[in-house]
Amino acid sequence: MGYIERIQSDLTAAMKQKDELRLSVLRMMKSALKHKEIEKVRPLDDLESLQVLQTLVKQRHESVEQFTKGGRKDLAEKEAKEIKIIETYLPAAPSDEEIHRAVEAAINEAGADSLKQMGAVIKAARARLEGKSVDGKALSDRVRDRLTEKSTGKP
Repeated sequence: MGYIERIQSDLTAAMKQKDELRLSVLRMMKSALKHKEIEKVRPLDDLESLQVLQTLVKQRHESVEQFTKGGRKDLAEKEAKEIKIIETYLPAAPSDEEIHRAVEAAINEAGADSLKQMGAVIKAARARLEGKSVDGKALSDRVRDRLTEKSTGKP
């Protein structure tokens, strides 16, 4: 079952349970996926659907940060609850060990030894972690740290 079908069936269940927050989030997710389908002029595959949902989570994280800075704890909490609902549709995040192995393998594969090759390393590491819910910023930071260690010779 694809993401849209799964969301639709969960939407129906949320309507029956009168779960307003869940219903709102599911409608927003379905709308975002449908919008992307219209943009692509074809049905989305699972990887594209996953990317749309990851974007929604990223947007919510940014909103939480902004609402917290602005002193709107109520809105920040609502966004945090939305993140939890969306994340139930995402695959598990890779462990630190999996990320470490992927980064090391990508560095070796690309023969990278400086920050100039960071883009190639991130791309290769992402490919190794495909199907997992990867935080791009965390991966980028990990690659930067590792390449900095490698170029300065410090472990």
